[in-house]
Amino acid sequence: MRKQKLSKEGAKAKAVRDVKISSTPERRAKNAESKRKRREAEKKNGKLYLLGKDYDHKDSKFKSVKANRGNDGQGTKKEGKKTTKK
Repeated sequence: MRKQKLSKEGAKAKAVRDVKISSTPERRAKNAESKRKRREAEKKNGKLYLLGKDYDHKDSKFKSVKANRGNDGQGTKKEGKKTTKK
């Protein structure tokens, strides 16, 4: 993925927004869950099994990074309350 072309002010504002979003309780819980699941899977299956894979919270399994982005290829516009797991 290419880096965004932002002005210095825009880049600083984005960095502030990114930190704010990533430190919400929901995001912190998902991050902790991903790390926990990854450690368990590494013990059981080995590190090679997880190369290039991310934990998908919606499907509760490991997927390729590509498959785990943008609502499984459907795009984020179609993602809503009906398609996400709480």
